[in-house]
Amino acid sequence: MRGWRNAVQETAASKPLFLTIYATVILGTVVSSFYVFSAIYSPTASPTRSISSSWLLAPPLSQNGVSLSSNISQPSQHRSNKLRPIWEAPSRTSKMPRLKSFRLTKELVAQRAKDNVIIVTFGNFAFMDFILTWVKHLTDLGVSNLLVGAMDTKLLKALYWKGIPVFDMGSHISTDDVGWGSPIFHKMGRQKVLLINAILPFGFELLMCDTDMVWLKNPLPYLARYPDADILTSSDQVVPTVVDDRLADWKQVGAAYNIGIFHWRPTPPAKKLAKEWIDMLLADDRIWDQNGFNELVRRQTGPAFDDESGIFYSYDGNLKLGILPESIFCSGHTYFVQALHQQFRLQPYALHTTFQYAGTEGKRHRLREAMVFFDPPEYYDAPGGFLSFRPSISKSLLLDGEHNLESHFSLINYQMRQIRSALALASVLNRTLVMPPLWCRLDRLWFPHPGALLGSMTRQPFLCPLDHVFEVNVMLRDLPAEEFGPAINIREYSFLNNPFLPQRVRESWLDVQLCQEGTEDCHASSNTSRPGLLRFPKRSSEETLKKVFSSFKDVKVIQFSSMQDAFLGFTDKTREEKFRKRVKQYVGIWCCVENHIPGHIYYDMYWDEKPGWKPVPPKTPEDDHPPF
Repeated sequence: MRGWRNAVQETAASKPLFLTIYATVILGTVVSSFYVFSAIYSPTASPTRSISSSWLLAPPLSQNGVSLSSNISQPSQHRSNKLRPIWEAPSRTSKMPRLKSFRLTKELVAQRAKDNVIIVTFGNFAFMDFILTWVKHLTDLGVSNLLVGAMDTKLLKALYWKGIPVFDMGSHISTDDVGWGSPIFHKMGRQKVLLINAILPFGFELLMCDTDMVWLKNPLPYLARYPDADILTSSDQVVPTVVDDRLADWKQVGAAYNIGIFHWRPTPPAKKLAKEWIDMLLADDRIWDQNGFNELVRRQTGPAFDDESGIFYSYDGNLKLGILPESIFCSGHTYFVQALHQQFRLQPYALHTTFQYAGTEGKRHRLREAMVFFDPPEYYDAPGGFLSFRPSISKSLLLDGEHNLESHFSLINYQMRQIRSALALASVLNRTLVMPPLWCRLDRLWFPHPGALLGSMTRQPFLCPLDHVFEVNVMLRDLPAEEFGPAINIREYSFLNNPFLPQRVRESWLDVQLCQEGTEDCHASSNTSRPGLLRFPKRSSEETLKKVFSSFKDVKVIQFSSMQDAFLGFTDKTREEKFRKRVKQYVGIWCCVENHIPGHIYYDMYWDEKPGWKPVPPKTPEDDHPPF
């Protein structure tokens, strides 16, 4: 049998993952005493033996045809019993160990685990800032039993030199943002399931997380309250099923179980599910990993495991499953739209950036809005300084009448006109615009709805994420200046309240109070009426703005009292056309009207230039295009 095993190991070392798995299957059929997939699934695997999978058996990667192993040191034969604290970087005079020393082994997991629990996320270099944020939140909470899987060598090296516990997944994934729903995105999903199958046989509990979520409270004591559960999973449930911190009422959860946050125990039912799950995905690459999980787990739902815990039987009738409460293990909807944790007076454990509309940039911006994303110091002190303004919204626009399309678009358009002026002013003064808080009267989704999801606790109006109206990914994109004019950088509405904002920025501040020219102390000059306050005429020209505010080029923050009549317009018509072309692309759609195809309605940055403009969906397919 040893000869068969050696043959399979040699094949696995030189072939892709699929051959490794199916060669092992053949071995299992020939030698009945040997458990199928032993290298991946066996609970009796050797403590120091690497897992038989692609990221463990891949040879050192190369760049431009040159092996990386040529200039890195040999790995030590034994790991030190004393772990370096997370964030304590290796000495820069030392050499980076060889890639094979970063293989995932039971020994590595044992070194990092605490109380037999390991917390894992993984990603490629494009998500490094998300990963650093994820790690920082956990370490700030006093949690250090974590590991990060690197899907490319660039990320592995970067994390190693930052002192982050990292292992090599050998996935050979692109270092770029792969985009939701792309083939590489689905490949990454399969890597998650392979990883679960790899770690469970080691005998550790596994808290598996996506990188686009953050921990706001140590979840381990909560998970330990339910020791009988084989799996505890988050969900996309938006209608609350409980009002306290109990597990969600599984009988009321109709939404998908979300695999961005779930906790696995190394029990036979959990291992059986993990194996069938990966078999399903490898057999059909069209299946999305989350859909596959839901299909398997929902084969059977119920009965309840007991009368108190909220755990129930699922999958094959033996797996004990619990659903984490939607109000404190938050989705993008329950956190940003409904704010269930605030309404129930609960402290959230987790925030997962689902239910958003601008890709990776939208996720990042939402976390910044919540002030839970960790940016480098230069983010808080941009060249040229910042521009902000106090938005003006009347009570009637917010509260009067029904919450319908007309009242929603009236509110949004009123704010949009002010933001349009602020973008122009930021462009003229070459400053980064701090976006204002944005208020909505209707929710945004991917499907027809009456304005707010039935059964949800969405308050109307509500402070809505910027990506509900604006195409954040486009606003942050590097559009060519020759076609769209100079770039206009933005910051989130909460930026000036962020505790990471340096004191030197907070203390360098000029308030600009717009006034009617000719009234007391209202002149187009740089003379302040008192320190830190400038009264400045409304409807000033581009030349006047540039001349006066050039005297304040060293002031970090300039805040206008209003954007109503703040800017007369561009003098250079060519620049104005480029600006218009740029900002027309900044707005997105509202979705969606019921009983109408298509049901979405385009926002229009220059709605006020079109007499009789109404918020209506396209009447024909030919009309279905943005207003630019």
